[in-house]
Amino acid sequence: MADMHKIRRETIRWQILLTLNNARPIGAFEKLVLSVIQSEYPDATQNEVRRELDYLGGRDLVHIDKRPDGRWFCEIIRYGVDVVEYTVAVEPGIARPEQYFDA
Repeated sequence: MADMHKIRRETIRWQILLTLNNARPIGAFEKLVLSVIQSEYPDATQNEVRRELDYLGGRDLVHIDKRPDGRWFCEIIRYGVDVVEYTVAVEPGIARPEQYFDA
C-alpha cells in the first residue's frame, strides 16, 4: 500500500518548485504558493507549505526570506531551476515525474 502522506509531501515539493520556476525572476510570497497547492490539495495549510518550503530551502533549491511581518518570500535558485528543467538528477524526496520528452 502506498504511503499517502509521503506521496502528498513529495508532490507538494514538486509543485512548489514548478510554481516558483514560473514566478521567476521575481519570486513569490507563500500565499501565492499556497493557493497553487490548494488547487491540488484543497485542505493544504500554510504550515504544511512552510514545512515543505523549509525542506526545499535546506536542499538549496529555493531561497526563503522570512520577513519581519511574518510573511515568507520565496525564490527558486539555480539548482532548483536545474531540477525543474531536468538538467540534473533529483535525489529522493521530490516527486518529479519521469522525463517524457527530449530536453
